[in-house]
Formats: sequence, C-alpha cells, structure tokens
Amino acid sequence: MMKYWCYGICLLLILACGCVAGEERGEAGDLREYLLAAVSYAEMHGKEAALVEFGKPDGAFTYDGWYIYAYDDDCILLAHPYEEASVGLNRSGWTDSRGLPVIRIGSDVAQAGGGYITYLYPRPGDAGIDEAAFSTYELKLGYVMPVDDDWWLGSGVALADLTWDEGYPPVIRDMVALVVDGTAYAGREGDAAALTEISDPGGRFVNANGHYLYAYRYDGTLIGHPHLPEMIGSNLIDREDQYGMRMIGSLAATARDGGGFVVFIWPNPEEGNRDELKIGYVMPVDDDWWLGSGVYLSEVTGEYTPIRG
Repeated sequence: MMKYWCYGICLLLILACGCVAGEERGEAGDLREYLLAAVSYAEMHGKEAALVEFGKPDGAFTYDGWYIYAYDDDCILLAHPYEEASVGLNRSGWTDSRGLPVIRIGSDVAQAGGGYITYLYPRPGDAGIDEAAFSTYELKLGYVMPVDDDWWLGSGVALADLTWDEGYPPVIRDMVALVVDGTAYAGREGDAAALTEISDPGGRFVNANGHYLYAYRYDGTLIGHPHLPEMIGSNLIDREDQYGMRMIGSLAATARDGGGFVVFIWPNPEEGNRDELKIGYVMPVDDDWWLGSGVYLSEVTGEYTPIRG
C-alpha cells in the first residue's frame, strides 16, 4: 500500500504541479521521478492496462512533449503514443540519425537496473513523430527503468529544455564553444598552426574542465590530439564499439554534413577507461579536415550509467 500511495502522490505532483513539464522547465532528476511514477502505475494497474495508458497520445503520462515508451527485453516495442505503427516490432536494429543503437543500449541499461542514457530523436509535433525526418533530431536526455523481469520503460526530454541558465548544461556549452573557437582559430591561423595547438596538452584547446579538441581527415585519419600523440597518422575509420557503431565514421559524416551532435560510446580515461556514453560535437574546418570535442554523460548527470562490455 505504501508503494501505491507514493505513486499517487508522485503522479499528482507531476500532473497538477507541472514539476517536470509545462511553463517551468524541469530538471534532470524530474525525469527519473517521472519514470518512477510510470513504473508504480504499471505495478498497481497491471501490464495490460499500463500499456494501454502509455500508448495514448492523450493519456495521463503524455503531455507537453513528455511521454512513456515500453519495450520487452527482446527490444519489441510494447507501447508508444507516437509510434503506434511500430508496436509489436523488434526494434533492436533501430539507430538514431547518427547510428547509435538506442534501443539495445536502453534495454541493456534497464536490465542492469536502470539509469540515464542520451541519444538523438525527433521532438513530437502536431503530426506526431517522423523518425525518417533526420533534420528534426535533437539531443535528448533519457532515463530507462525495469518494471519486472521481462519489460522496461523509458522516456526522454530535449537537453536544451531542462533547467539550465542558457539552454544546454554549462559543461556542454563550454565544449561546443571549444569547437567553435578551434574552427575559427584554424580559419584565422591556418592548418599547421591549428593542428600544432590542438595537439599541445598545455595549449589553448585543453580547457579547465579537461575537455580538448581532436582533429581528423574525413577518411578517418587522426591528425591532431593532445593526449594520443602516438596515434596521430593512424586511420580509425573502422573503429567500432561493442554494439557495432563505427563512431569515427559517424563523427566524420556529421562534420561533412555541416556539423552537430553525435552520441557514441568511448572509454573514460579518468575512470579507468570504462566505456561510457559520450556527447560529441563536431564542425568542419574545410573540405580536408574537421575537429570535435566531447562530454561524458556522467559529467551532465553526475551518475555513471553502466554500458555492456
């Protein structure tokens, strides 16, 4: 009974007080509370009734761009208010607009107990969600949580919509500014000077947060990096993570398209080289090379999300 009482209080706060959506932008922790309320609803009302509720575009959990989706542990979609045509399909092969296997990662994180994830996905519009409209994809912060032994729930919100002073979290704004500065420096000072500065561990492109620039040719050849001098000149275009995503190829393609965010998995040297989700931002310098930087998801949330090894 205590669990159901907590669910009722939590849902009332969400729906009546607007603590996660509406005129006041929410905080990252509100996303977790929203999922906790959904899990409690499922436990109280049962799986069948919960899936019906989560699948309603006008349901209690669907409002102001917030919604719940549900999958089983085999990555079969069980409920989604904006993807009714995909319900019942195995989505294990689905990737975001830059190749991140979001559903498989979400399933693995949920089965490990739940946690934050990040990815690119379209914002719901008047006509719903068009997953084929890659130009509408935006950076999202997600949270996933198991309901029981064979299914799980998730949700996400645009990172720029959460409560920060100026859009994205400061750590991401600083990282993006580093990339913009590097691109401008290369245009002003020339390729040789820029690559020398990028590869200097004490240079202007390693900031106080420890973020740095890296530079590649579009074929995947590393040409500038402050911490991997031994790798400069190596071609990394075929490097894959444990899910098969070719992250350098995805970053290069994004830069060639004009730049933007890419989410990928990368070892964190500050944490024993454990694999973590990382938010990258890249920009083209010219037709020959591009540069980028990145922020680990744990720097945004303050929590480590275990990634399958």
